[in-house]
Amino acid sequence: MTRRIVARRSPIHGNGVFAVAPIKAGEDVIEYKGKRISHEQADDLYGDGAESGHTFLFTLNQDWIIDANQSGNSARWINHSCAPNCQAYVEESETGDTRRDRVVIEALRDIAPGEELTYNYGIRLDVPHTARMKKLWACRCGAAACTGTLLQPKR
Repeated sequence: MTRRIVARRSPIHGNGVFAVAPIKAGEDVIEYKGKRISHEQADDLYGDGAESGHTFLFTLNQDWIIDANQSGNSARWINHSCAPNCQAYVEESETGDTRRDRVVIEALRDIAPGEELTYNYGIRLDVPHTARMKKLWACRCGAAACTGTLLQPKR
């Protein structure tokens, strides 16, 4: 199988993931992998995460979080964008075992070789979105409609 993506330094932030072959809209690009941990384990290991401004944790469901700090793959390097070319979705296990649910990154549109893959992280924190918090969670995507922060409006 031809390799379609590669991780390398990103102009957006740190590392990023880039297409090295054409990717069609609707195609699954990569699964977000890592160790399954409970929400309580994540809190014990990393606190509530609000003060870090950086995370490799992906909420899988009410029971589990994927910790890409442990056994993660290159999907953890896909950067956030306010105008993403990919989206993340949860594929529920056919057996109903929530630990076996998966997160898959899918192309929202055709992606050309050389383009950086991005998705909206959808980060929602229960803490007030102060100027300090927005700066801590600053967005560097450079999109015309960039909100300036990775934090999403509270529902």
